[in-house]
Amino acid sequence: MSESPNGPSPEFERLLAGVIDRAYGTAYHLTRSSHDAEDLVQEAALAAFRNFHQFQAGTNFWAWFMRILTNAFFGSLRKKKRRPQTTTIEDVDPLYMMDAAERAGWSTQYADPAGEIISRMGEERVSAAIGALPGEFRVVCTLYFMNDAPYQEIADMLEVPVGTVRSRLHRGRRLLQKALWESAVEAGIVSERAEEPKE
Repeated sequence: MSESPNGPSPEFERLLAGVIDRAYGTAYHLTRSSHDAEDLVQEAALAAFRNFHQFQAGTNFWAWFMRILTNAFFGSLRKKKRRPQTTTIEDVDPLYMMDAAERAGWSTQYADPAGEIISRMGEERVSAAIGALPGEFRVVCTLYFMNDAPYQEIADMLEVPVGTVRSRLHRGRRLLQKALWESAVEAGIVSERAEEPKE
């Protein structure tokens, strides 16, 4: 496929139109800002347009476009030269949320206390918790939890082995449990000292 000298080809426009809303949603989860999300999608769309001749017809345009978008996101992180996150994964217990829910008394009321708490948080709070994760974990968790992308598709998007995706997702889940619990406490959904769950 090649681009038209007068602008985007109809095929490019058709493919892009089919993923643009989903791409914006992903970009918003990554950047946590509507303005930054718009900029990121525009940057990715421009890069996709310029490189559309490299796209192989019949392959997964969404995965190809997400590879461009996530590369642009990582590039923006490097430009901002953010200080590294201080939370260490080793400090987060794999069962952090379950243990915290048990201490708060939720395990006596619900078979799946963590699931019950998350269901009460709403997508916006869950998205914010994912958005607070360090970059590489944020990307994998966003693609997996918010886009329902399978491991292999995420690996294709990020151009990494499936094992790397699994590892980042495992570590991201550990960090996410702590972030979700802290968000639930802040929202008043749970109290760390409560004996009974809040209705």
